[in-house]
Amino acid sequence: MGNLTPLLVDLQEGPFLAQVKERLATGDDPTQLINECRDGMEQIGKLFETQEYFISDLMMAANMFSTAMEDIKPHLKGANIGAGEKIVVGTVQGDIHDIGKNILIAVLSCNGFEVIDLGVDVPPERFVRAIQESGAKLVGLSALLTTSFLSLKHTVEVLDAAGLRPKVKIMVGGGPVNEQVRIFAGADGTARDAIGAVTLAKQFAREVA
Repeated sequence: MGNLTPLLVDLQEGPFLAQVKERLATGDDPTQLINECRDGMEQIGKLFETQEYFISDLMMAANMFSTAMEDIKPHLKGANIGAGEKIVVGTVQGDIHDIGKNILIAVLSCNGFEVIDLGVDVPPERFVRAIQESGAKLVGLSALLTTSFLSLKHTVEVLDAAGLRPKVKIMVGGGPVNEQVRIFAGADGTARDAIGAVTLAKQFAREVA
């Protein structure tokens, strides 16, 4: 039936949103639509880095994706295993990107998790307070910039210094984040995309129950 990725990359808002609605109506897997949108946003990010796209293009693409997610979210069927489990999520200090984080939050929420969204550019101490105040046992740290890897590591170190490290499972994610980055940061797990992150969160929820 088509692919959302090129429509998003070309900023064809009307055809893009129309295809989202059409494919959902015909029973397409909503996670596939999310993956195609993710691929599109990654390509747009690269076009921005090479100065082929401007900030206005990024904002338009983000708005297109946000509108699509409003249609997609009701079609995501969550598993009960995540029900009620709290997870603190935020983009680490020094990084203001939130598209990936917001995708994760939407999918986590649809899978029954109670998400505590700290926003972007979050200092490590704010994660500590949120965990202490909420009693959450799961943490999601987001980073899109490679320069944020040190911030990922520092945040984990601050959680450890606060005595929280043995009590929580820490997940890290973002475009450039991989297994090597996870090891560098000292986190418990990472995933390629939001769908994989939710699977990981469900696994960790069983382990900390």
